Amino acid sequence: MASKRALLVGAVAYDPKVIAIWDIIRDYYQKHEFPIDYVLFSNYEAQVDALLNRFIDIAWNTNVAYVRIQAALEGKAKVLGMRDTDIHFTSKIVARADSGIDSLQDLKGKRLALGSADSAQAAILPYHFLKQNGIDPETDLQLIRFNLDVGKHGDTGTSEYEVLRALKQGEADAGAIGESTWIRMLEQGLADSSEVKSVWTSLGYSHCNFTVLPDFDDALGRRFRELLFAMDPNEPEIRKMMEMEGLNEWVAAEGEGLAGYKVLQEAMKDQGLL
Repeated sequence: MASKRALLVGAVAYDPKVIAIWDIIRDYYQKHEFPIDYVLFSNYEAQVDALLNRFIDIAWNTNVAYVRIQAALEGKAKVLGMRDTDIHFTSKIVARADSGIDSLQDLKGKRLALGSADSAQAAILPYHFLKQNGIDPETDLQLIRFNLDVGKHGDTGTSEYEVLRALKQGEADAGAIGESTWIRMLEQGLADSSEVKSVWTSLGYSHCNFTVLPDFDDALGRRFRELLFAMDPNEPEIRKMMEMEGLNEWVAAEGEGLAGYKVLQEAMKDQGLL
């Protein structure tokens, strides 16, 4: 089913590559006679408001933005799809090799660096997981927070690179970093195991998704998903987009994918972020 007008998709401009990513996605949908266009926001709070106020039809949301929308809509928002890499997303606690930290319990009395306050992977969930493991971050640790690019929900990764810098320069003993960022740091040669090592990995949780309001047209939703899942990574432009966006394929948001937002919902509620 084709849309009578171009559906407006919202995304956040956390990096210049976002324009190239969405040009490719827009052109792909238009090629298949399903017109969409996109609008870029400077922060996710503005995008959340834009969806709730029906300025946009679809929001490409972080998990934090999605949880906030669900809170506003009493859990009735719908998800059209997500990246395969958005499922079983994890956070890591990494530590200086000379810190004597080999487990979470070793963190007590130490300096722990956290990323941006609105980053699920580098602040909200690590804080939550520590509490679940019997550590009170406020009394058992000396917290160091790097609140950079607030509003981007950690998308830029800037605060996580500050966490690594603080570790390497001896300003912190351990720090929280999203696993995908940690892998990128290793690939870039910025993290050397002789200096900084991973000491703990969280359970998996879910990250980004395409969010729509409860009354979004079912037929349009089905066609949007059909075209999304049909993207062929063997096509050069699609492969380029997927590499920039960090996925291998688009997948349905169901089962583990949807269940993976529950822990963040709990964490945000507990931390007064909802």
